[in-house]
Amino acid sequence: MRYWTAPLAAAAMAMACGGASAQEEIVVGQTMPYSGPLSALSVVGNTHKAFFTRLNEQGGINGRKVKLLSVDDGYSPPKTVEMTRQLVERDNALMIFASLGTPTSAAVHKYLNTKKVPQLFVASGASQWADPKNFPWTMGWQISYPAEARIFARYVLDNLKDAKIAILSQNDDSGKDMVAGFRDGLGEAANRLIVRSVTYEVTDPTVDSQVFDLKASGATVFMNFATPKFAAQAIRRTHEAGWRPTQFVASVSASVATLKPAGAEAGKGIIVTQTLKDPADASWKDDPGVKEYRAFLEKYSPGNNPADGFGTFAYSLAQTLVQVLRQSGGTVTRERIMQEAANLKNLRLPLLLPGIEINTSPTDFNPIKQARLARFTGETFELFGDVIDATMARPAKK
Repeated sequence: MRYWTAPLAAAAMAMACGGASAQEEIVVGQTMPYSGPLSALSVVGNTHKAFFTRLNEQGGINGRKVKLLSVDDGYSPPKTVEMTRQLVERDNALMIFASLGTPTSAAVHKYLNTKKVPQLFVASGASQWADPKNFPWTMGWQISYPAEARIFARYVLDNLKDAKIAILSQNDDSGKDMVAGFRDGLGEAANRLIVRSVTYEVTDPTVDSQVFDLKASGATVFMNFATPKFAAQAIRRTHEAGWRPTQFVASVSASVATLKPAGAEAGKGIIVTQTLKDPADASWKDDPGVKEYRAFLEKYSPGNNPADGFGTFAYSLAQTLVQVLRQSGGTVTRERIMQEAANLKNLRLPLLLPGIEINTSPTDFNPIKQARLARFTGETFELFGDVIDATMARPAKK
């Protein structure tokens, strides 16, 4: 079993060995929506800036400092292409790390693979990041959107008799992935159980009309597969409209920081998947990983809300990258980076829920395949049930 250990000792040993290579920087590029419709998710980039500042103060990794170039693409694919080209061709970034967004990352998917530049741990659960045969330079990190949706589908089939299901999703690849995974999870029952499915555009001001449309369908189950801004709107509007379905919210919006603003009563009972510990949950207050994370925020990123799940997500992404760099040793090349990223075995990070591990191989670019279900209490999440292997969350074939 491999557990996360602080990088300081390994870095100090490498620096003691001396040599010119020990002074080289590892240049890491990243695009992030610091502006635009998903600017609320820029906490990912801000957490990474703070993380690598601390890492460099501790001596870096294997004797090298990590230089993070995190730039604003405004969640605009053309801007992502422009900024990514600059990072690779002008700034000589060794890799593109944890850039956020499905359409934005898709816009540079082929380019980075053609250039043989690692597109590592994409901050999106789209299924396209796990295609090592056709895109050997791209890897995601989180549980995939289709896998998450299959877990929801399994719960509906097992627990919600005579369900009538309504779906809200974003009109892009991420939304399509969620809907496709959910239908796959329902199997032959999909056409019978799904009574209405609507989409919204990321540029829409609200999803009010979509919510009213879904309510009119008579649905008793609401699959809210929206991004944070629209998920919060839908939760609030559903409650105000007097519609009380069993509601599920996608992991991209399954954060206390997203659900509480929608209203404690409005969000109560919402079901989500979780892979990471929630620092806002009192049951983790004495957990060493959570205590260390809170101490990190207090010193290096005091503006981050500990209850924002995207912070813990970003922190764990960065720890995974450090593990890859540590395994690479003194050979920090693009080829070696991808080789080690595809060789993560039973890796347990401090903020992953117990029983959830990271595993990859040259034919498996899905680092996380497990999750647990949780209900929102109006203040925090309460876990229930066992760890679920998403690869097993499929309906039995008839």
